[in-house]
Amino acid sequence: MSGTTGPSAEESALRNCEDCVAPEEAFSVIANESRLSILEALWKADERPVSFSELRREVGMRDSAQFNYHLKQLTDHFVVGTDEGYDFRQAGKKVVRSILAGSFNEHPEMEPFELDETCALCGGSLEASYDDEMLAIDCLDCAKNHGRYPFPPGGLNDRTRGEIMDAFNQRVRHLHCLAADGVCPECNGRMSTAITHDTEDYLGLGVRVDHRCEQCRHRLYSAVGLSLLDQSDVVTFHRDHGVDVCTKPYWDLAWCVTDEHTTVLSEDPWRIRVEIPLGDEVLAVTLDGDLDVVELERECGSTSSESARVA
Repeated sequence: MSGTTGPSAEESALRNCEDCVAPEEAFSVIANESRLSILEALWKADERPVSFSELRREVGMRDSAQFNYHLKQLTDHFVVGTDEGYDFRQAGKKVVRSILAGSFNEHPEMEPFELDETCALCGGSLEASYDDEMLAIDCLDCAKNHGRYPFPPGGLNDRTRGEIMDAFNQRVRHLHCLAADGVCPECNGRMSTAITHDTEDYLGLGVRVDHRCEQCRHRLYSAVGLSLLDQSDVVTFHRDHGVDVCTKPYWDLAWCVTDEHTTVLSEDPWRIRVEIPLGDEVLAVTLDGDLDVVELERECGSTSSESARVA
């Protein structure tokens, strides 16, 4: 993960193309039942491109002229026409996926429920709750927040509570992995990473990682340790102790949701040490301001058994 700079004038100009459709116009185009039916029929097709006649038959619209009118409204921005028929553009796929995810047309409710894991801060009971398409994990005893992230309504369908939490765990990991690599999980824009020190917030963290999208301004916050979930040495360290950290709930790992195991060694340049205790060993990982690992130490008790500095 490395630092990034802003786009050049040439790159910025690409986003101001004359052929790009304005957001309000895009939503007005798809705010029509017939056009959504066309997109749905295209999505369900066994093979694409789909011919005009076949697509009209699947939609069930008898008036050919009316069908052609609605199809033309979608063409170029959401659908592309070829000699073989019609296929999706990426924007069209995104619209259908959003509908399938329930973001546009579902407003499910889920009663809060307790989790098997306990609070990383006080050992109290954890509760998962769902509101306004956000899934949150909080401690019932000390009110410590263990994360609150977007979770599309479709993620609740046909899943048990355990399956929902497994999906949520993987989703949070994916969101932060993308953000740490400089890619916004919402719009694919450029995401910057910054370390914040000595600032308490709703996460209760004095040392915090802030990811911010320069395009859509989407933000993600976390403890420093969360960035280490897919780090190879961390994965190996847990595997050596019989733990699959790739599937273990992130909220069950104190170094992922608190900064009790985090020490700021310096701020200029940033050097942050995260200690991961497991059994009779401690893996100490030192990161820089870009969250790149610069040093690793594997210690047994008070004696260092292995030390490595990453170039």
